[in-house]
Amino acid sequence: MPKEPKATPIIIQPTTAHPESFPTPIYGDISWHTLISSPKTNSTDLSAGIATCPPATGHLCAHRHTQAEIYHVLDGVGEVTIDGVRSMVSKGSTVFIPSDAEHGIVNTGSLPLRWFYVFPTGSFGDVVYRFSKDGVPGAKL
Repeated sequence: MPKEPKATPIIIQPTTAHPESFPTPIYGDISWHTLISSPKTNSTDLSAGIATCPPATGHLCAHRHTQAEIYHVLDGVGEVTIDGVRSMVSKGSTVFIPSDAEHGIVNTGSLPLRWFYVFPTGSFGDVVYRFSKDGVPGAKL
């Protein structure tokens, strides 16, 4: 039986890479920078990055994906909604989002809202975002 490739340690240094965003703003005013994800990095079990919502307009519309997700808020304040339940988050908050739970986040502060996100899959490309009706936060699929 062939051996599965073994993951190797990865150290990501500060970078000036350009952030990514959705091709259409209907899904939110958000950008993200993927840090760990195959094939960019030799990762087999997790993918992770940092997302940013600008003040005033920043948000990620209601959506679902098969993978569970963790947010750890680095800066700012906001409101996360998971399956219709709204909760305030701020620097230091950690959020667990179960698999297929509808969720979204809004920046409620005057500074950028930034969080570290983690998915239990080796490639961010495995995560298929299924946005709620018309990208409207809280709308049902």
